[in-house]
Amino acid sequence: MGNETYNRKLRIGVLALQGDFEAHLKMLAELGVEAKAIRLPRQIEDLDGIIIPGGESTTIGKLMVLYGFDEVLQQKVREGFPIWGTCAGLILLARETDNALAGQPLLASMHIRVRRNAFGSQRESFETDLSVPVLGEAPFHAFFIRGPVIEAVGPEVEILATLDDGTIVAVREGTLLGTAFHPEVAGDPRFHHYFLRIVQSVKS
Repeated sequence: MGNETYNRKLRIGVLALQGDFEAHLKMLAELGVEAKAIRLPRQIEDLDGIIIPGGESTTIGKLMVLYGFDEVLQQKVREGFPIWGTCAGLILLARETDNALAGQPLLASMHIRVRRNAFGSQRESFETDLSVPVLGEAPFHAFFIRGPVIEAVGPEVEILATLDDGTIVAVREGTLLGTAFHPEVAGDPRFHHYFLRIVQSVKS
C-alpha cells in the first residue's frame, strides 16, 4: 500500500476537541499529507476529509453540539465528504446505539448499531491481530481501549474486519469509515493509507 495511491496535497483534519487526536496528526504527517487539528467548524471548509478520534464519546458529542460541528458534519455527510471515526468517533457516526448511550449526541450517519465499552473496563482492554483483506494479506495489529462493538449493520455497509468470534470491528459505508479500535496506536499506517485512498477517490 504505497504512497502513490493518493495525492500528498490532500488536506486532512482531525477533530481536536478531546481525545487521541495528536497520534492521528503525527501519522498523517508521516504519510506526507497536510494534517490539521480542527477546533472550529469553519476550518472544515478547507479540508478534503476528517478523522473523529477516540476519546470519551459523550464529551466529544456534547462539544460538537456546543460548537456547531454536528450540523456542519451532517451536511458534509450528505455531500459525500469522507469521515473516519475511530472508537468514540465510530459511536458518533452510528445511527443507533445501546441504551447506555441514551442522550448521546450522534451524527447518525452510518447504518450501524453500536454498543459502548463492550469489552469492559480499561483494565480489560486488549490487542489482537485482525484479518483486513482491503489492507492486504498481512494482519493488522489492533489496540482496543474500552472499545465499542458494532452489533448490526445495514445492507449499505461493508464489513472490513471482525474478531475471531464474528464481532464486527471495522466498517465502511461509501465515504464513511469506522473502526472500533485505535489504528493510530499501532504504528502501522495501512488504515490511514486506506482512508486517504477514499479521500482521493472523491477528489478524482
